[in-house]
Parts: sequence; C-alpha cells; structure tokens
Amino acid sequence: MTRPEPRSYFASTASFATGEDSPRGFLERCFARIEADDGDVGAFVTVNPDAARAAADEASARWKDGRPLSAIDGMPVGVKDIMETADMATEQGSPLFAGWEGKRDAAAVAALREAGAVILGKTVTTEFAATEPRGTRNPWDLTRTPGGSSSGSAASVACGMVPAALGTQVIGSILRPSSYCGVFGFKPSVGGINRGGSYDVFSQSCTGTIAATIDETWVVAREMSARCGGDPGYPGVSGPMVRPAARRPGRIAVLETAGWEVAGDAAKAAFSSVREKLEAAGIECVDRRSDETVAGVEDAIADAVPLARSVNAWETRWPLNTYAKDMDRSGLSGVSVERLAEAEGMTQEQYQGLLRDRDRARAAWAGLGGSCEICITLGATGPAPVGLGSTGDPAFNVPASLLGIPALTMPVMEVDGLPLGLQAMGFVNEDAALFGAAAGLLTVL
Repeated sequence: MTRPEPRSYFASTASFATGEDSPRGFLERCFARIEADDGDVGAFVTVNPDAARAAADEASARWKDGRPLSAIDGMPVGVKDIMETADMATEQGSPLFAGWEGKRDAAAVAALREAGAVILGKTVTTEFAATEPRGTRNPWDLTRTPGGSSSGSAASVACGMVPAALGTQVIGSILRPSSYCGVFGFKPSVGGINRGGSYDVFSQSCTGTIAATIDETWVVAREMSARCGGDPGYPGVSGPMVRPAARRPGRIAVLETAGWEVAGDAAKAAFSSVREKLEAAGIECVDRRSDETVAGVEDAIADAVPLARSVNAWETRWPLNTYAKDMDRSGLSGVSVERLAEAEGMTQEQYQGLLRDRDRARAAWAGLGGSCEICITLGATGPAPVGLGSTGDPAFNVPASLLGIPALTMPVMEVDGLPLGLQAMGFVNEDAALFGAAAGLLTVL
C-alpha cells in the first residue's frame, strides 16, 4: 500500500455546482479506494453500492441546481457496525448477530440521511464495541492495530475510502484509533449526539465523528445533532453549523494522566516539542508542577482506567447475561465471558460507590475551567503497536470518557514515520469552544 491519504469532501464541493465534479464522481473515487485497499485493511463489514449510488445521484442533482440539503449533502459516510441501518445488517462485531437486520436507522444515521449524506457501508467494530478485535489492520503498517473499538471507521478515513465515519467511545474507542491512523477524531460531551439505535449504551458512551479534516469532523457532528439532538435529557452538541472560528487560547493545561508512566520516550519527546512550539507562540502552558488546580485534577483522574472499567463492568451485566443464557454462549469471546463474570460478582452498592468517585473526579475537572481554556495531552502512549490481538493502551483517552467531556484528537505528530495524535480536551457542553481553541492550536502547529 502507498502512504495513507485521507480524502476531504469539502475540498471538492466548490466544483459540484459547476459540474466539473459531482457527489457521484466523488463516491466512485471512494469505491475505487475500497477496491484497491480494503482487501488488505479490512475496514468494512459490508457496503451497499446500489443505494449509495442512487443517493449520490440525487445529491448531484441538488448541487447542480444550487439547492444542497446541507454542507454534507452527498458526502459518503461509513457507519460503525454497532449502529443500526435500515438497509444493512448490524452485526456488532459478534457471530451471535451475523446477518441480523433491525430494519431501521439509528437516530444519528437517520439524521445523516436527512442531511443528504450517502451511507456507503458498515465499518468494522470490535465485539460489542468493547475489547475483542475483528481483524482490521492499520493502513500505515498492516502489521499494526488500527486501535478500537472504532477500528474500521478510523482505518477507512485514513486511506481515503470515506471522508468521514461514525464511531462510538466508552473508554478510548474514537480518540485512540484516530491517533493511530492519523485522522481527526471527536468524542462529544456525554449525551452530545442521540444514541437511539446504537448498541453502545453505557453511561459514559458517546457517538462521535472521525474525519479527514477538523472542519468535516465538526460539521458532520453538528449536522447530526441539529436533526436528532442529544441523548434524551441532554442538550446535545450545539454551536455554529460551520467549524467554530479559530481562537488561539491564552492559557492551557498540559496533562500527563496515568498514561505518562507507560508512554514511549519518543512520544514524550514529540509532545514536549508541541508544548515548546505553543509556548514560543505566547500561549501559557501550566502543568501539575506549576499549578495547584492542575495537580488536583491529575490526582482526581489518576485511577481513571480502573474506575471507568469497573463502571462499565457493572453496566455490561445486561445484555451479556442474556447472551450467555438465551443465545449460543460459545459465540461470546473469552473477554466477554470474563467481563460477565466480573459483573455478576459486583453489587449495586459497589456500583453506587463507583459513581460517587466519578462525580468527585468530574467536580475537580469542572474547577479547572475557571483558569484554563483547553487542556492537552497525548492521544496515545505512542504510535500503533505491532500485532492485531489488542487495540492498544487507552490510558490517555479514558479520562475524557470518565469525565464526560468533549475531546478531539488531531494528527499533528509522528514517531518513526507513524502518526501520533495530540488530544485536546474541553469542558462539558462546551464542544464548540473546544473546536475553536483546537483550531487555534493548529494555526501554531
């Protein structure tokens, strides 16, 4: 394979009205890339060429007539196979659901169709959007993991099969694969995009976007939230329909998290170089050694990984218990069987204690908002590790999930010729502010 190259849809839309290009022409280039690379990468579970071409033709006519439904009208999008689609099976990365069809669209998928987006196919997910990989390879190096659980979504965007794809995250499932694959990945504030029809239903789970550019990452998310809102009871991602204007922050927090202890030396050096560039541009960077509030946050999230995993363990008791009892137990991976055993060994009182611990961590984080506009850390412990048996270490990504805050991974670093993301984190329901500040950082980096 050649060096992966994400494909921007927005770079082509100006030529749609003139007829020099069209959504149908763009879609065919995506299919050509799938034909060339997906045999090696394995990003897609299935594609629906006939329906995609019909939708692209309709979008082409709208653009030519100067009446596109939205900025993403005609954009080919991959949908993580944990989310229902009316015209394709939803297999959840599990043999228990091979060929299963819900005959409806998830709320986010329905919103995409209303905006004119072309649902090209279903991207590979790990089993139940959790731990067990399902064979997708990193397009930068086929011996390496693409990360997970949004494995196929990140890999498909990285090599230009689609300009954007949907992912979900409960631990690090959007941010880490985006870092490994060299693309932008956005995990909204908890509840930011309606998860109806998505089988990633933990209390920390979010539907988010993975895309070729920061603009497309925001706009795809915003076009969805404008039509399907957030989860019931949540305000949902809001703000301008175009990417918020770049605003260089004056003061940012630099976080190590528990991931610093296991990060590679080259990754730490790359991150330190980023900090030096930001400081040289006049941005004040504070960390646990120079700011007591930051130190308090570091202490509050020190146990984020075991805390978040324990919360998830209790919350996965159902449906795993019914899968093991009412379906073919042998269809569950060993990891799922172990997770079920852990859940069945927990009590409701233990879970309530975990939630209190999570609330304390969230309160500590909220206190940081009065002094820092944005926070940055590594997107992963290093570049994607060799091997397909694991999706990598999520230590840097878990805090954003535990805290319920918006986070964005940006492909601004490389280690040994492989991508490594810079992770920016904001504050609850301030997703637009995060994008404005992150875009400001990109003007420096």
